Amino acid sequence: MTAHHAVVVGGGLAGVTTALELADAGLRVTLLEGRPRLGGLAFSFKRGDLTVDNGQHVYLRCCTAYRWFLDRIDGTDLAPLQDRLDVPVLDVAHPGGPRLGRLRRSALPVPLHLAWSLARYPHLSLAERASVGRAALALRRLDPADPALDGLDFATWLGRYGQSPRTIEALWDLVGIATLNATAEQSSLGLAAMVFKTGLLSENGAADIGWARVPLGDLHDTLARKALDAAGVRTELRTRVTDISRTAEGGWRVTTEGESLDAAVVVLAVPQREAHGLLPPGALADPDKLLDIGTAPILNVHVVYDRKVLKQPFFAALGSPVQWVFDRTDSSGLPDGGQYLALSQSVAHEDIDEPVSVLRSKYLPELERLLPAARGAKVRDFFVTRERTATFAPTPGVGRLRPGARTDTPGLYLAGAWTATGWPATMESAVRSGLSAAHAALAMLGRHREHPLQEAA
Repeated sequence: MTAHHAVVVGGGLAGVTTALELADAGLRVTLLEGRPRLGGLAFSFKRGDLTVDNGQHVYLRCCTAYRWFLDRIDGTDLAPLQDRLDVPVLDVAHPGGPRLGRLRRSALPVPLHLAWSLARYPHLSLAERASVGRAALALRRLDPADPALDGLDFATWLGRYGQSPRTIEALWDLVGIATLNATAEQSSLGLAAMVFKTGLLSENGAADIGWARVPLGDLHDTLARKALDAAGVRTELRTRVTDISRTAEGGWRVTTEGESLDAAVVVLAVPQREAHGLLPPGALADPDKLLDIGTAPILNVHVVYDRKVLKQPFFAALGSPVQWVFDRTDSSGLPDGGQYLALSQSVAHEDIDEPVSVLRSKYLPELERLLPAARGAKVRDFFVTRERTATFAPTPGVGRLRPGARTDTPGLYLAGAWTATGWPATMESAVRSGLSAAHAALAMLGRHREHPLQEAA
């Protein structure tokens, strides 16, 4: 029956979350995805014997919604968290030669859990380390949900609290570029405050890092599809939606290239521009705001060596175009004793359209600077993956552009990391948006569903 039918458009994390939550509440759910796989922008593909993730994705212990998602699809053991935050940071521009520092937490309560690490952090002067503490205390007093913070940029605020350009580069941007996909001067203070306050200043272990030890496709496609099937969701891949319209009875009709589906609830869990193209008239007061939400690219550089050149599972770099380097050898299934490294390059506007040959000449010498063992190693393979619209751009003012889950038309909802979750464009934001859309739809239908992450909705 139409009254108990929901159609979810989009099979990324937001759409899969929405579909699972609606099905768990007893609705008949159809999930439509245009690609031949689930997972959205966190997926895997084959390259010879390798299973390659399109990009390195990590999450933090404070990402409670994504952790719920992993548990819901039986994937928690495949994407474990660090026992304790530990980030090696290598500065190759140090006058005395490459210098290694670490950002670690202790078992002390917040904010003392990072004090010892910052006191010994070699990439900042004593005065700069002291200034970080003052800024952190001021950051704790901010309310990330305050609309006034959305219009300010993070770099200006940091400057007010004595943060030098070096401090911003070696600490604030080191974290912010990876989580926001923007530098401090490009970031809304509201979103930056949310990242640092939640990740570093909320609970002792909030910033512990987790990542998949298997290809992302094993989680976001294979296990997600298994969970959807078990929940009774009808999942249709390679199915593009061409139109969404009202029926004479007041429900919704979703038209694809092959069929029409009638439903009481429709959730658009697609990127903002695609959502704009599918929204029926009257769904939003100003739908063109969606087109004003900018995007930011991420480039991933993949290098396969004939021998082991990195002992750590990952590290961050300073004084180099290289940002973060991850060892993907085991998770990719590299068969014969070499090592596969993936470089995650956020804010990649300058490099995103460069030819592979140019990127090779740029990044291989940098890896040799960072990793002496790479200087004598043979490069078996070098390739890149490009996500030109990897995230929405977290620029000042973006908060007023991000819509909530509810539209102005009952029964039609929005989901996606770009919607108003309060988080930047992360896997956490995507899952939270799916929960918000599902719970809004259930409320409209008069159904109440208890959820351990009700606050996420």
